[in-house]
Amino acid sequence: MNPQLQILMDFIQQNEHVAEEAKTDLLKAVKKVKNDLEIAEFKLERTEKVKRTTAILLEETIEELEQKRKAIEETNIALQQSLEELKAAQAQLIQSEKMASLGELTAGIAHEIQNPLNFVNNFSEVSKELLDEMKEELDTGHPEVAKEIANDVIQNLEKILHHGKRADGIVKGMLQHSRSSSGQKEPTDINALADEYLRLAYHGLRAKDKSFNAAMKTDYDDQIGLINIMPQDMGRVILNLITNAFYAVTQKKKQYPEGYEPVVTVSTQLLNNRIAIRVKDNGSGIDDKVLDKIFQPFFTTKPTGQGTGLGLSLSYDIVKAHGGELHVETKEGEGSTFIIQLPAGT
Repeated sequence: MNPQLQILMDFIQQNEHVAEEAKTDLLKAVKKVKNDLEIAEFKLERTEKVKRTTAILLEETIEELEQKRKAIEETNIALQQSLEELKAAQAQLIQSEKMASLGELTAGIAHEIQNPLNFVNNFSEVSKELLDEMKEELDTGHPEVAKEIANDVIQNLEKILHHGKRADGIVKGMLQHSRSSSGQKEPTDINALADEYLRLAYHGLRAKDKSFNAAMKTDYDDQIGLINIMPQDMGRVILNLITNAFYAVTQKKKQYPEGYEPVVTVSTQLLNNRIAIRVKDNGSGIDDKVLDKIFQPFFTTKPTGQGTGLGLSLSYDIVKAHGGELHVETKEGEGSTFIIQLPAGT
């Protein structure tokens, strides 16, 4: 018994001035206090045990989370390096598209690489958000919740690694066919260049598909003379526009096999110290719904495997790099005209 309570009970029993009935009530009260104290001491002891056990478990959990944090940190470093390598590979993909004269070597590459790139970007963004949540849970003392979040992050990183390897394999296959460009401007006969690629595109398509046929018209301005451009790059822009024009008239011919004659016209014009190169087709035109997307990277209206979605985007960048502009005039059902405008002194 608590010593103080024992003294109190002895005092009550020995006190002659307290009636027996009162003594009995007081002793009952003291005993009740004694019982309450014993129960409180038991609960306190049990609480201390639980506290000690919880502290041990918490320490073990924190140690485990710290190990996982270090593992995630190491994985994130590897992921960052992988993303940097992927960005470099993506840049090489663009370079390869520029260098592929007919676009044959990179057909379908953009479509194939877009899905893993989307996965990498999406899972990276989600993982960052999860890590922020995990830090908040740790700060607020919820290690179990943080542990569950850590598992989700690990699963995301595994998916990122899988799709990163897939994209890496695609890019490596493409890089085997890449070519480099001198990047130097030189005086170039733009009329001869346009005519060369018009013939090249026509005969290239005929070689792949003997049923392909289209009338070719030209209207070159002899007053232009030589202009300073990167002939390989500008040639690829012209080639891309011509190839697209042939594709447009071919598709329309499939829809209207009778009574429709496909025509592609290439023309040049010198006007007010500006040079305009036009590639016109009498195909079906461009739907207004997609008109504002045609110069975006990886956008294509062609079936899978027939277009990378990089042609117009890269063409736009090349023309811009020459200080020029690239735009389109189109009318549904009647055809489209892509217009390259360059400074005469480029």
